[in-house]
Amino acid sequence: MDCFVGVDVGTTNVKALALLPSDLNTILAHASASVDTINPEPGQAEQDVTAIWNALVTVMADVNRQLARAGHTASHVAFSTAMHSLLAMDNAGKPMSHAILWSDNRAEEQANALRTSQKALGDAIYQQTGTPIHPMIPLCKLAWLQQHDPRLLRRAARFGSIKEYLWHRLTGVFEIDFSMATATGLFDPAKQQWSPQAIAFAGVRTDQLSAFVPTTQQRPLQINDDTAQLGFSANVTLVIGASDGCLANLGAGGIKPGVTTLTIGTSGAIRQTVKEPLRDPHGRLFCYWLDKDHYVVGGPTNNGGNVLEWIEQLVQKKTQAVLDEAETIAPGADGLLFLPYLQGERAPLWNAAARGAYLNIDFQHTQAHFVRAALEGVLFNLLSINQLLTRQIGPSRVIHANGGFAQSRLWVQMLADMAGIPVRLNTSNESGSMGGILLICKALGLAKSLDEAADRVSFGDTIQPDPTRSRAYQQVFRNWEKARTQLLND
Repeated sequence: MDCFVGVDVGTTNVKALALLPSDLNTILAHASASVDTINPEPGQAEQDVTAIWNALVTVMADVNRQLARAGHTASHVAFSTAMHSLLAMDNAGKPMSHAILWSDNRAEEQANALRTSQKALGDAIYQQTGTPIHPMIPLCKLAWLQQHDPRLLRRAARFGSIKEYLWHRLTGVFEIDFSMATATGLFDPAKQQWSPQAIAFAGVRTDQLSAFVPTTQQRPLQINDDTAQLGFSANVTLVIGASDGCLANLGAGGIKPGVTTLTIGTSGAIRQTVKEPLRDPHGRLFCYWLDKDHYVVGGPTNNGGNVLEWIEQLVQKKTQAVLDEAETIAPGADGLLFLPYLQGERAPLWNAAARGAYLNIDFQHTQAHFVRAALEGVLFNLLSINQLLTRQIGPSRVIHANGGFAQSRLWVQMLADMAGIPVRLNTSNESGSMGGILLICKALGLAKSLDEAADRVSFGDTIQPDPTRSRAYQQVFRNWEKARTQLLND
């Protein structure tokens, strides 16, 4: 029987999920493979795209073996991919560089220029593209190459993302979906063209960039020795899909007004889906294309699950032991506050130079307090982004939570208590892959709209806020925001 596969190409893993279109609650196959990040210098983060391809081969071959054993065949495959990566390629699509990742801050000087000496240009580019100015975006990375490696800028036939590299290797064509394009800082979605102002600042030619296509674009798999390793049948159809953030919203059922989606993996994000493009007057929120009727608005944080990993290393304990410690401490960690900016910050600060801090330390604070405050700091930062969304879109009535953090009942309960509204957990925590599968349903006409597709998402528990803890957290949050303002303004 034919089934659909959603592939999620993330920063740390390549994952895939296979489901029947008639039953999105039963997993037919699932596989995952890790991907390493290279740090050539402090503040730099790269990946070898050949290694990502190899991870994709491992995952898809595993999924197809599982499907074959169960008597199923993958008929359609869609892709969810992390945003903001950039690599150089030759005419044949072979990499001429590693992929520079979203977490790479080498273009801090170029981003700062667009925020200070060239602020008018930076503001204009944000209003055109909907992408906040930050070292993460390809706009700034290309400008960095213009200054530091102009030879590569001239020699490369193509510049694109990890997804574009994989898509070309799978299909033989260079294409970029509108969703990924809106995350580059180079694309004007209103005119559906590369922004002349952004292109001029980046120093790249439009013929070095890919052709735009809808997120439902379909292509046959290019059959050759390279793709044969994937294990697909010859008639499989590929759907280009969208960015991980947009598909995480769709896969979490976060399409309707008043529904906020919060994701914490290595990093994190908080988002809502709107029907019309939105721009923050101060350039603090992104607005990314999902399809022509849906735009995902929100803010990403650099500091999510990686903060928990840092704590684990600091206290030399594994995840569950760390969480158990945090649970012994009351909300607010007895006044101990943590600013979670261990890797600079994107939203709401958009400051790559921001750094973390513990505040109000005294003799009563134990290791468990430090753990609790760290978990609270990550959520406080995300909820401060949500305040920006509330001012422009309206209040949230429910949060759909996904990502690795959703496996911790404690952390999810903390979120519900802080936000003061219910938090719903998806039956499947693979929201990016699920979003890809729902996009296939829309592409094939099995769902008339993404709203209808999102109605097929199923949920597990709903975590209700505790009124007493919620009241306590309101004051703690005010103290946290005041401390952040004072520290960053010093």
